[in-house]
Amino acid sequence: MPPSPPSPPATTEASSDDRNVAMLTHLSGFILNVIVPLIVWLIHKDRADKAYLVKEAKEALNFQITVLIGYVVCWVLTFILIGALLTPLLWLLNLVFCIIAAVKVSSDGTYRYPFALRLVN
Repeated sequence: MPPSPPSPPATTEASSDDRNVAMLTHLSGFILNVIVPLIVWLIHKDRADKAYLVKEAKEALNFQITVLIGYVVCWVLTFILIGALLTPLLWLLNLVFCIIAAVKVSSDGTYRYPFALRLVN
């Protein structure tokens, strides 16, 4: 049997489509929370040619899981009234960081949230 041709080398360069999907993945966080980053990660996690997109989807997913935990804590703290004050601040923080991430991904190519639980590896 003749040897099979070598597989193409994996590129570290992200395509413009991957950058756009990564940008939309980060932006979708403040509206749909974990849904879009989870879908993007699950669809592309086994593809070597989509390593950039998987990395950005995991980063967005980890941040949105952290925000979701923050919302649960705020909901519990609502019973002592401080959660009612923290919930809008958490929403604003999520919005700002999602926009920063989208801008960074579209220009520099990658973004790492300054604080996020790294639950998905």
